[in-house]
Amino acid sequence: MPAKVYSPFYPDTGGLSLKEKLLEIKSAFMDYFKEREAEINGSLLAVLSGENLLLLGPPGTAKTQLAKNICQSIEGGNFFNYLLTSFSTPEEIFGPLSLKALEEDEFRRKIEGCLPTAHIALLDEIFKASSAILNSLLTILNEHKYHNGRELVDVPLLSVFGASNELPDENESLEALYDRFLFRYRLAYIQDEENFRSLLFRSPEEFKPAASIRISAIYGLREHAKNLPVDPDVEIIVTELRKSLQLQEIEISDRRWRKVIQVLRVAACSSGCPAVDRTMVLLLQHMLWNLPEERETIRKTVFEFAISGGISTEKLRQEAEDLRAAVSIALKNELPVKVICDSCGEEFRLRQEIETHHISHPNHSYTLKTEVASRIYPYDNLVREIDSLQEAAGKASILPQARKEVFEKELKALADRVERVKYRLEEERELLKSLMEANIWLSTLDRNEALLLHDTRSIELSELNDLISKSRSMLGLQSWQTQLESRPVKEVRKQEMEKKEIENVSVPDSGSTVNSFMKGIGSRFKLR
Repeated sequence: MPAKVYSPFYPDTGGLSLKEKLLEIKSAFMDYFKEREAEINGSLLAVLSGENLLLLGPPGTAKTQLAKNICQSIEGGNFFNYLLTSFSTPEEIFGPLSLKALEEDEFRRKIEGCLPTAHIALLDEIFKASSAILNSLLTILNEHKYHNGRELVDVPLLSVFGASNELPDENESLEALYDRFLFRYRLAYIQDEENFRSLLFRSPEEFKPAASIRISAIYGLREHAKNLPVDPDVEIIVTELRKSLQLQEIEISDRRWRKVIQVLRVAACSSGCPAVDRTMVLLLQHMLWNLPEERETIRKTVFEFAISGGISTEKLRQEAEDLRAAVSIALKNELPVKVICDSCGEEFRLRQEIETHHISHPNHSYTLKTEVASRIYPYDNLVREIDSLQEAAGKASILPQARKEVFEKELKALADRVERVKYRLEEERELLKSLMEANIWLSTLDRNEALLLHDTRSIELSELNDLISKSRSMLGLQSWQTQLESRPVKEVRKQEMEKKEIENVSVPDSGSTVNSFMKGIGSRFKLR
């Protein structure tokens, strides 16, 4: 009979499912620890995924209390807490030497109650650890093993919380230690006045977990998450994100990339999601930075790629502005009436031709022939008169029909691309909201920022349509928006989208990831 596979979507022994327990635990933590939602999410996710977490910040920001209470939420969990100094000895962390073992000529420690037997540990001022502690500590963090004399002990650690007021100095050993902490958070004192008053006058003295999670359930979750599929668009986003960070001279090791993908699987599995979707990618902002000054750059880049797959409206805007400039130049350069040099009889069609002629013959005057009359002007007066005629004509009927048709075709092609991207964004918004509601690891700030970024993109596309309409108006063409409004919007969009299958939509010049991203989104729609 096949072994039962643990599923986080259903209760393992009756009662609440793992997801429901996590939501209860998170709610209780956020009620007690104000302005720590992201850190709470990261702490729980670090424990579930078996990764380590670093808390950077000044004393008195509840780093120790948070780690201790996370351990209280683990049924049967052992907690180890120690403040390290440069004088700390291995005995303080790994246990005293066993006198009985020494009598038998064996070097062995009594590890009970120390780091090698803990499920969750907090090592305060971790970067002050001595070299004698570091060697064993790196093995524990990396392999979850401890060499106790001749015996190789399996360490039951779910996660190690490191705390420090500052980053380590340039030291090869400390850099190796720093790299073992996948999750990284920078804490500050409470900012909001109401939260501050609640901390002082309304919060209970002691924190009480709302629920607890069995250690066996955590191991079951990890095993189940190993086989969870990753959406195609997530693969594309992560690949392009890595390229973008490399261009910004931010390097992340291959080991860290492998670890973060497994964390995303655990995040999706514990949220009850059938696959790793791109809202999970937003969690990478806490796992990729090395220096505090990189945090905002990485956060912005992660959001740009996770929302709409890195579609850049900037390139579309640049093309729209270039086209408008080209139309403007062409209209100004094309003469509204016939102009002939009164001195040499040369006829001109473009303003540039008159300018070139004037440079060679500064004393020549010019005849401007209109349907009403013809008048002779010196060069400066001629230029003012041409400007006046072009303004009066609205710059709409000056270009030859062939040139106008070229501009019209280019503007129509650009408008089509903008409309397809806009259609995608509108379709994507509902999907995005649905995915974020299922993702229990996103903070309220992240959810709001993601939707704001999405809506900002939609506004930018509407502004692009206005820019295109102005160019069409300059040419005396019907507004593209007016053409769309003359038919039902759904019908227009349906006809546009029927030209391309969802998986093969091409939106040129709007970012290197767009075509591939659209394929990924197509697969995500199918998953729905």
